[in-house]
This record gives sequence, C-alpha cells and structure tokens, in this order.
Amino acid sequence: MNLIEKINKMTKSEFVLVFGNVFEKTIWIAERTYTLKPFENYEELNSKILEVYENSTKEKHLEIFNSHPNLAVERVLTEDSKKEQNSSGLDQCSREEFEEFKKLNIEYKKKFLFPFIIAVKGKNRSEILNNFRQRIANNINSEFIETKKQVKKIANFRLDEIIKNN
Repeated sequence: MNLIEKINKMTKSEFVLVFGNVFEKTIWIAERTYTLKPFENYEELNSKILEVYENSTKEKHLEIFNSHPNLAVERVLTEDSKKEQNSSGLDQCSREEFEEFKKLNIEYKKKFLFPFIIAVKGKNRSEILNNFRQRIANNINSEFIETKKQVKKIANFRLDEIIKNN
C-alpha cells in the first residue's frame, strides 16, 4: 500500500495525530482537511490543507499566528518548532543575540499583536535576526501578508517532512 492509500485509510484521529501540527497547535485545519478525503496524491493533500488555511478568516489567521512561539526565547516548544529552531542554531544564541531576540520579540508583538514568524529552515541566526530587524519596520498590512506567507512556508516544510518520514 502506498503512502496516499495509507493516508486515505486513516481514521480522523490518526489523520489529526499525523497532520495536526502542520500549522502550529492548530488541529482544526487537519480536522477540516480530513473531510476532503480521499486525496488522489500527495500534491492534492498538500493543496487541500493549504487551501483550508488560505480560505480561513483574518481572525483565524491571527489565532494561528498567535499559536507560534517567540523565536529563540521560548522554552516550551512543540517538537516541530524545537527541531526547526535548533536546526538554525537559535538554541545557541550568544548573550547579546538572546537579549536582542528578547527585545525584538516584545517590540514586535506590541506593534503587530502576534509573534514574529519566519520559516527558519535553511537559515542561520544572523539571517533570522537581520530579517527580524527589517520586518519590524513594516506596516501592519504588509507584515500580516508576510507572516501569512511564512506560516504557509513552515506548513510546506512540515508536510514535506511528514511525507519523507512515512
């Protein structure tokens, strides 16, 4: 049995267990995507789960944004976030980097009312910090759009990881 057949035969709870954190701590997207089965292939599954996200209300997007951790300073992380942040060296910040992340996280959240989100895969600490410094100067509308894109990138990385490991 190939992977897509296995996915199509999953119960709702199995599906949610596997895909429930594609969008950080947001199982309702997996639950809604489950109702769109069967999927012809991985591309259709990927497309459908991203479509559920894209078609969500602004309020739902804000809920998703706010389920993400503060970069480099949050100690309690989902396994996915921990793996992603550690792969970028965010667990090895110097004292100065840690303090700057802490300060930027506070300022950013105060300005935009959601945490700074960036798909960290393939990036190092200095790239992430430079991106953070630049994006904090954005206006709310452009930052909302950029954050929405970054969440989608993270979801794509996580979906690819699930498929690769199953």
